[in-house]
Amino acid sequence: MKREEFSLSAVEAAAAPARAWPRLRVQALFRRPRGDSPIKRLFIHMALWVACLVAIYPVLRVVTISLRPANKLLTTSLAIIPEDATLANYIELLVGRPGRPTEFYLWIWNSLLITVTTATVGLLLSATAAYAFSRFRFPGRDAGLIFLLSTQMFPAAMLLLPLFIMIARLKLINSYLGIVIAYSVTAVPFSIWMLKGYYDTIPRDLEEAALIDGASRLGVLWHIIRPLSTPALAIAFLFNFMSSWNEYIVARIILNKREMYTWPLGLWTFTEQYTVLWGKFAAASILVAVPVTLLFLYSSRWLLSGLTLGGVKE
Repeated sequence: MKREEFSLSAVEAAAAPARAWPRLRVQALFRRPRGDSPIKRLFIHMALWVACLVAIYPVLRVVTISLRPANKLLTTSLAIIPEDATLANYIELLVGRPGRPTEFYLWIWNSLLITVTTATVGLLLSATAAYAFSRFRFPGRDAGLIFLLSTQMFPAAMLLLPLFIMIARLKLINSYLGIVIAYSVTAVPFSIWMLKGYYDTIPRDLEEAALIDGASRLGVLWHIIRPLSTPALAIAFLFNFMSSWNEYIVARIILNKREMYTWPLGLWTFTEQYTVLWGKFAAASILVAVPVTLLFLYSSRWLLSGLTLGGVKE
C-alpha cells in the first residue's frame, strides 16, 4: 500500500511541471520581473484607444452636424467632415443675421457671471464650514454632518418646488441673486464633506504653533490652511462651477426673462414649434464646451491629488 502511494505521488510530481508549463508560458507573456511585457502593454494601449474612441465619437458626430448645410442635416452619411461642409452655423451664431442680432454672447456672459459667482460663494461657505466641522467640537456637529450628507441622497427634481417657493418668497425670481442662492444650496453640502475630509489630514500642530504666535483663527485659515489645501479648494471650485454651468431645470423655473437666459436656456430657443435648428444647436454645444475644457486643462494638475488626498486619514 505504501509503495502504491509512493508511486502515485511520484507520478503526480513528475506530471505537475508538465501541466503547469502552459500556464507559466502565458504568465511570462504578461508579466516580467521588472515591468510589464510588450504584449501586456500592447493590450493595455489597445483598450485605452478603444475607450478614447468610444468617448470621442459622439463629440465628433456633434461637430459633423454643426458643419452640415441646412439641407443635409438628416443624411445618413458617417463621414466626420461632411460633403459641402460649411461654417454658416458658427457664423450665424457668432455674428447673427440681418435683422436678428446674435444673443450667444449674452448667454455666455450670463452663464459665466452666475457660475463664477456661485463657485466663489460656494467655495467660501464650504471652506469655512468644513474647517469648523473639522477643528471644533460643538453640540450638533455629528447630526449636522449626517444632515449634509443626507441632502445628497435626494434627486434634484425633488428640490424644485421648495427652491421655487423660497426664491419666490424672497422676491428673487428673474434675478442673478436668486439663481446663485439656488445653485449654492445644492452645491455646498458636497463641498463641505470633501473639504472636511481634506482638513482632517492637515496636522493640528501647524495651527497651534500659529495660534501661540498670536495668529487669529481667520489668519490661520487664510495663511496656513488655505495654501496647504489648494488642491481640494480647486476641486471644490471646479465642482461648484460645473454643477451650475450645465444646469437647466432650476434656471428654467427661476429665469423667465430672455435677456437673463444662460446658455442651456439659450439653446432651448433653437427648438421651434415644428422644427429644431440642429446645426446651430450643435455649433453652440461645441462653443460652450471651450470654457469648461480650458478650466479642466488648467486645473488638471490639482484634479487627481484633490480627489484622493483626504480620503485616508493618517
